[in-house]
Amino acid sequence: MTAFMTGLVVSTIAIFVAEMGDKTQLVAMSLATRYRVLTVLLGITAATAVVHLGSVFIAEVLGAAIPTDWLTFAAGLAFLCFGAWTLRGDEMNDKDEERAASRRIRSGFMTVALVFFVAELGDKTMLATITVGTQHHWFPVWIGSTIGMVAADAIAIAIGAALGKKLPEKAIRIGAAVLFFVAGAVMLAQGAFALL
Repeated sequence: MTAFMTGLVVSTIAIFVAEMGDKTQLVAMSLATRYRVLTVLLGITAATAVVHLGSVFIAEVLGAAIPTDWLTFAAGLAFLCFGAWTLRGDEMNDKDEERAASRRIRSGFMTVALVFFVAELGDKTMLATITVGTQHHWFPVWIGSTIGMVAADAIAIAIGAALGKKLPEKAIRIGAAVLFFVAGAVMLAQGAFALL
């Protein structure tokens, strides 16, 4: 597998998993009740592309400043933290969700993009993109992280429309956390062995 494909696949899977059970999925579901699904998907895609472009830029700066072995070790620790964060879950009360979904600008697309952009800043998926970006070239990570995010949110919108509040949120959260723990343990071991 080429370096480009590796970065693309790793980032797509990592961000897809990171987005499962995340508060921005609730935002996406809420926005989908007020706007057309295509408008929500396009707004989410635009916002995600901008946020994750900034994330891979941060990763490039970190990657140039810190030795690779230490980055691998730190990435493993970060993924273990993401697993714990995912297991704990994000909290968004009804007031937060209503405020995020009801902000109105001139167009639905701009509303969705702005709300999602703000919700994504400093979020777990942004930090996961930075983490993956320290391990792979920025361009495939940027594309893959955007694809992973949009795919996870598209599934959430579709399932949410079909099942409403019957989603097994706890099962999704636990499954995503386990994947983060496994990936984190592998990266931590790789980094530790390289440092010894």
